[in-house]
Amino acid sequence: MDNPISGTCDARFDGVREEFARNFAERGEVGGGICVMVDHRVVVDLVGGWADEAHRYLWRPDTLVDFYSVGKPLVALLALQLVDAGLIGLDDPIASVWPEFGSGGKGAATLRHALCHRAGVPAIREPLTNADLWNWDRMASALAATDAWWEPGTRHTYHTNTYGHLIGEVVRRVSGETCGARLRASTGPLGADLWFGVPRAEQHRCADVIWAGTGTGEDVDFAELSGDALMTMLSYFNPLGYSSMGVVNSVAWRTAEVPSTNGHGTASGIARLYAALLEPGQLVSAALLEEATSPQSQGYCPVLGEEVTFGLGFKPTVPRRPFGPNPRSFGHFGTGGAVGFADPDAGVAFGYVMNHVIPRWQSSRNRALIDAVYNSL
Repeated sequence: MDNPISGTCDARFDGVREEFARNFAERGEVGGGICVMVDHRVVVDLVGGWADEAHRYLWRPDTLVDFYSVGKPLVALLALQLVDAGLIGLDDPIASVWPEFGSGGKGAATLRHALCHRAGVPAIREPLTNADLWNWDRMASALAATDAWWEPGTRHTYHTNTYGHLIGEVVRRVSGETCGARLRASTGPLGADLWFGVPRAEQHRCADVIWAGTGTGEDVDFAELSGDALMTMLSYFNPLGYSSMGVVNSVAWRTAEVPSTNGHGTASGIARLYAALLEPGQLVSAALLEEATSPQSQGYCPVLGEEVTFGLGFKPTVPRRPFGPNPRSFGHFGTGGAVGFADPDAGVAFGYVMNHVIPRWQSSRNRALIDAVYNSL
C-alpha cells in the first residue's frame, strides 16, 4: 500500500483518477486530495497518500492542510460581502474604517487598491519576530505604521503575506469579527471544511507540510538591500516565519490567523466554496463577483518576477497559469500547487490540496489534474 487512494470518481472522470495516481507514482506527491463538482454535483472526490513524511498516517477525507494563497480569495470574499451589505465601498479609503492606516502616505489607499495589490504595503518595514506573528493586533499595527512603498494606486506588487492582515483588519474593523469567525459563518452552511486559525481540538486532522524549498530567510542581510529588493525580502521574511518557513507544522502557526498564507482546509471544502460562487447571489452578488473576477490591475510584479493580472482577490485565468480553457474562469493558486477555481461556462468547481510543497504555484501535478478534468467533459 505504497500510495493508497480512496474516494469516489464517476466513470466518466476515470482519467482524473489515473492522473491523481500518476502524481504519486511519477511526480513526487506525498499526500493530497482532489474534488471536482460539475453543475453542483460531486463527480470526483479522491484522497491519497500520507499526511506525514514518514508515511505513518494516511491522508483521510477530513485531513486538513495549509493551502497557502488559495486563501487570498477567501479573505477577499469576506470583504466583498461587506461591500454587498453597503457597509464599505470598494473605492472608500481604508483609513475611513481603520484611521491608523492613513499614515505614511497611505491616506488615499482604497479597499479596491488593497484587493488588487495596489495599496503599497507588500512588506512591513519595522523588524518583527515570530512572537509578533501570533498577535493579530501587533501585526495590524505594524502594517498600519509602515510607510507606503509607492503611492497607492500607481502600481501593483503581490502582497504575498501582508494581504491577509490588510484585508482582514478591514473586515474586523467593519464587522467587529475576526476573519476566522466570518469564514466559518459563510462556509459552515456549505459543508465546506475551511479555516483561518484551526482550533486546537481540530489540529489532530492537520497534515504535516513537507517543504521542498531551500530559503529560510535566516541568511538574508537586509542592511545590504534597498528598493524593490528590500521590499521583496521583507515581504517574505519579516517576521521570519511570515511565509511559514520553520513554523508551518507548529501549533502556533495552525492556531494563528494569517489569512494570506495559513488557511487550512480540504479539497472538498475548496470545491464546495467555488460551487457556491457559481450560484448567483449565494455568497456574493453576481455583479460584484463579475467585477472581482475581471482584470483590475495588469503589469510587471517585482515579487513574482513576471507580468501578472489581478482581480479583486480572485485571479482571472491567464494563458501562463490557466484555470482550464474557458475565458471566464477564476480562482487562485497557492505555493506548492494547491488550487481552487470556478469555471462558469463549464459549471466546474475545482479544489486540489497537497502537503509536498514545491515553492511555485503551477506544477506538473495540478496541470495534469486540470487537463484531465476538461478531457473528461
